[in-house]
Amino acid sequence: MEFLTNEKLTIVGAAGMIGSNMAQTAMMMKLTPNICLYDPFAPALEGVAEELYHCGFEGVNLTFTSDIKEALTGASYIVSSGGAARKAGMTREDLLKGNAEIAAQFGKDVHQYCPNVKHIVVIFNPADITGLITLLYSGLKPSQVSTLAALDSTRLQNELVKFFHIPASDIQNCRTYGGHGEQMAVFASTTKIKGEPLTDFIGTTRLPLADWEALKVRVIQGGKHIIDLRGRSSFQSPAYLSIEMIAAAMGGQPFRWPAGTYVSNGKFDHIMMAMETSITKDGVTYKEVAGTPAEQEELEKSYEHLCKLRDEVIEMGIIPAIKDWHALNPNIN
Repeated sequence: MEFLTNEKLTIVGAAGMIGSNMAQTAMMMKLTPNICLYDPFAPALEGVAEELYHCGFEGVNLTFTSDIKEALTGASYIVSSGGAARKAGMTREDLLKGNAEIAAQFGKDVHQYCPNVKHIVVIFNPADITGLITLLYSGLKPSQVSTLAALDSTRLQNELVKFFHIPASDIQNCRTYGGHGEQMAVFASTTKIKGEPLTDFIGTTRLPLADWEALKVRVIQGGKHIIDLRGRSSFQSPAYLSIEMIAAAMGGQPFRWPAGTYVSNGKFDHIMMAMETSITKDGVTYKEVAGTPAEQEELEKSYEHLCKLRDEVIEMGIIPAIKDWHALNPNIN
């Protein structure tokens, strides 16, 4: 059986619904035969491992542990969903303090036990902030840490599929940028419907302005809608997309969607946010986002919101002031 790599992949938070789905997806996609599941909740973790053993995957050395040192030692790749889940009535930002503290410890554990890790994908919310905290404490390069942001773009694609009653393959380059939250910037200017710019549709009988604005709201509240329908937060879609991200970092197929990455370019500084990115074996890189003046304004507002969350974490004492970041992680300028 051929795998993408033989190197160790550790899935943090594997006893949860996202983590267990990530493990199964990684095995189905044949990423690596060496997968380690970690979670502090030992009985549930063992239950996940037992069920995965019952799937009968061939050639996979699946291990599990509630010892973080054992889990991280020797890991070349990590995907972490190891935070608290969002519940009904909560925003991603409601999770800020508890998950920020979890991210800080996670970063410290990475620094101590697997400083040579090649790439980490952080997906527990608010992912832009938890990813930033992980980066700071891990000591890794910005190119080695990315966060899940693609869900917002896939939700935009899905809403357009439902509105126009066409297959997803007829819709290209759906994009949201900035924060992975309700302050995201939804871009229309990047998207094409059967090769025609979406902006040519908006404000016409094909997509009246009121319908477009309502569609954007559905995109922004896509996570809330899942909670309302299922009574729990999304787990299948973040699991699949995060494994696609780590597969790209292993040298697999290019990741098709935006990802959260560390940005400090004079316009957006000292922040983790969704950009137009490329994830390869060399890490994550980004390029400048171009949109209409209105879209750029939305993106700037999203950035300002992320800065507010970052500054709250600084005020909590979970991370130091920005001027001290380089001392904490020399790879951060």
